[in-house]
Amino acid sequence: MLERSASRYADVYGAWRRDPEAFWSAAAKDIDWTTPPATIFDGQAGVYGRWFTDGVCNACFNAVDRHVETGRGDQPALIFDSPVTDTRRTWTYSDLLNEVRTIGAMLQALGVEKGDRVVIYMPMVPEAVATMLACARIGAVHSVVFGGFAAKELAARIDDAAPKVILAASCGIETSRVVPYKPLLDLAIQMAVAKPAACIILQRPQLTASMLEGRDHDWAELRAETLAAFRGAECAPMAATDPLYILYTSGTTGLPKGVVRDTGGYLVALRWSMENLYGVKPGEVFWCASDIGWVVGHSYIVYGPLLLGATSIIYEGKPVGTPDPGAFWRVIEEHKAVALFTAPTALRAIKKEDPETTHLKGRDLSCFRTLFLAGERADPDTVEWARERLGVPVVDHWWQTETGWAIAGNPVGLGLLPFKPGSPTVPMPGYDLQVVDEAAKPVAAGTMGSIVIRLPLPPGCLPTLWKQDQRFHDSYLADFPGFYKTSDAGFVDEDGYVFVMGRTDDIINVAGHRLSTGGMEEVLSSHPDVAECAVIGIKDALKGEVPCGFVVLKAGDRRAPEVIEAELVSLVRERIGPVAAFKIAITVPRLPKTRSGKILRGTMKKIADADPWTAPATIDDPGALEDVAASLKARGF
Repeated sequence: MLERSASRYADVYGAWRRDPEAFWSAAAKDIDWTTPPATIFDGQAGVYGRWFTDGVCNACFNAVDRHVETGRGDQPALIFDSPVTDTRRTWTYSDLLNEVRTIGAMLQALGVEKGDRVVIYMPMVPEAVATMLACARIGAVHSVVFGGFAAKELAARIDDAAPKVILAASCGIETSRVVPYKPLLDLAIQMAVAKPAACIILQRPQLTASMLEGRDHDWAELRAETLAAFRGAECAPMAATDPLYILYTSGTTGLPKGVVRDTGGYLVALRWSMENLYGVKPGEVFWCASDIGWVVGHSYIVYGPLLLGATSIIYEGKPVGTPDPGAFWRVIEEHKAVALFTAPTALRAIKKEDPETTHLKGRDLSCFRTLFLAGERADPDTVEWARERLGVPVVDHWWQTETGWAIAGNPVGLGLLPFKPGSPTVPMPGYDLQVVDEAAKPVAAGTMGSIVIRLPLPPGCLPTLWKQDQRFHDSYLADFPGFYKTSDAGFVDEDGYVFVMGRTDDIINVAGHRLSTGGMEEVLSSHPDVAECAVIGIKDALKGEVPCGFVVLKAGDRRAPEVIEAELVSLVRERIGPVAAFKIAITVPRLPKTRSGKILRGTMKKIADADPWTAPATIDDPGALEDVAASLKARGF
């Protein structure tokens, strides 16, 4: 058992347990309300209940206006850092307020009203963030689609959201190419049944997009006209239960699921998390190295830091290649970031290219306090490598697009708890997390099962899917009545620490034994020559499934891959045992991942099982799947 720590976590979590409504009522006082909520939770509203049902507020006012009113107008709100265009730009809170008022008025001039949907299809530029806030300001529901998404996927989202206006840029900038967005947008609109009334196009210097007369508007021209006419949008009063945004996540039926985020609960949860989980104070610089197309970017590039009154970094670049594996350390030093939030895959990319962190030498990171990881499972070897090299706490935490903020983490602001390798630590207040068997019965500590959350979900989590209450119920609430199904598998130990071992689909059945691919990945990643890895289950006529490990080796002179592969097989048999039936380790040049860094294990399994497969729309490098197919073929699969 762990010794009692100095952290206030146990007291704070206990206070939430004893009286959830009192806890969230106190947290809501950090938000400025037009009408403060008298009803904290209404169990009869919505699919499972709704938070702050009679409260009225505005997300943009809380993120921008109130900081200007209280004296932070000259403080940087956004720092734009783009190594791919060699650009640095800073917007103060006053600058940001002017931009959101102007963009809001641009939208209103095109007929956008409260409740209308607006699709944002843009790269990582400050105008994209300002557009999200402008939508929130006038009460429009924004739906950000990751820039460069394929036309078919964009069309599906246009049809579901039915936006009145779409805002896009002429292009995105990758490390070695310019990605034209406008042709993709034009094709998507052509494919979609729902047609926007207008499009606003931000022309970037790297590529000028062609414009369709009568539909397309030049961003700079529209902005200049709005400023010349002295038009600026004011904040619309929004019910706490009004939707702030729709964010689409892949659905098993092929139709995207539109995760709805309400206004009031989201503001309360994010504001609480910034100080209590992330340990950041107003005025400090916070860097979330994600993209606004993903939930992490919504919550911790845009809304979370700005609700707090911090400075947020918008980074248009990569962890390696822009220009080297020291890119992250340069940004932290240059902009004095106190915390970085990134995906484990970013760290593994840096570790692969620069295992000795030679690019860290000479950098002054004295301002830097904490590294946060989320997005996929953080293997203990990478966590320990980062902690040793950076000399700061490395905090893994676990959450989902659906939840909008962390389910489990190590609360820096409440005082760090002792770390346990492989664990994102403990549930955050609001999450009654349990591990159950297939009959929804709790299992003993240390026993693998399905991770579920007792209803109601806390503020900030999705209340439903866009116009699909029944699909929401069937997808998340039906399998374990009274609980939200996370679709993740794992266990809780005797100290209450959560261990997320993978998606329930990643638990493989080897001759009747349920085994975690995440546990095997921990072993593989501990090998000194391995940069990153993924384990999948392959169909087997005798055992049902057998595990197969794919490994990427660190850069530099290495021993023969077949020698390392043999060592890896022995290592798994030694640490997990013969029951794992681990006999296949395959070296590949890279792992197939989404643009947000998640490894495409499901597609890899289809290739290995000789099932039909296609490259997902979110894939970062389609050639990586061909590498997997070629490697399997070479081994007789």
